[in-house]
Amino acid sequence: MMWSNFFMQEEDRRRREAAGRRRALGQHQSRLTPEREGKIKLGLLLSAVGATLAVLAVGTEFWVELNTYKANGSAVCDAVHLGLWKMCTKRLWQADVPAGRDTCGPAELPGEANCTYFKFFTTGENAHIFQRTTKKEVNLAAAVIAVVGLALMALGCLCIIMVLSKGAEFLLRVGAICFGLSGLLLLVSLEVFRHSVQALLQRVSPEPPPAPALAYEYSWSLGCGMGASLVLLLASGCFLLLTLPPGPWGSLCPKVGHRAT
Repeated sequence: MMWSNFFMQEEDRRRREAAGRRRALGQHQSRLTPEREGKIKLGLLLSAVGATLAVLAVGTEFWVELNTYKANGSAVCDAVHLGLWKMCTKRLWQADVPAGRDTCGPAELPGEANCTYFKFFTTGENAHIFQRTTKKEVNLAAAVIAVVGLALMALGCLCIIMVLSKGAEFLLRVGAICFGLSGLLLLVSLEVFRHSVQALLQRVSPEPPPAPALAYEYSWSLGCGMGASLVLLLASGCFLLLTLPPGPWGSLCPKVGHRAT
């Protein structure tokens, strides 16, 4: 009985030692080298810049400005700026408008503003802007595509954080794909929104009063969206390069060593 207990204890000790060696080996293999970790952190910083621009673009309403012309015999003029979620109507003093500008604006000028959210997200109603009607299906499509792009961007950030914290390098490729898809979806959202603006300008109401002549210009929110798309695509390319085996790149970029004397 004594010998059987001794052998059982010895077997348990060996199993614990083997399990400890396997855990130590796994931790050693999953640990990132300082050089590789630095490259991943730089890519994460680049993707954070893209994420900031994307959130700023989707969350603001300065995608496009619709401006009436100043020559209307009044001391004030009207302008509208809108985004994916809401629009703001502004009444500006013509004296504040730059002298060389034929239309009302820009929208950043101080004036009486009235902002409302689009109702096609809740009741399904189209919005009416300067006797023109939006095409809600196109506006909804642009907003939904942008939200899906933001969700993929958040998933990509989570994957890269898991790579840095847990050493799960297989998630590096997943994060790169998420960032790439996010950048592409933001570009698609911008294009769909451009079509929604064209549809709005063409859908003129036949009822009086007559629709005023309008000029439109894309604003800084759309520029942020374009920049976010390009930065996210660049971050995706950087992460994909980090997933490639080092062999082919090592022959193109040989390490500099000490020359023989």
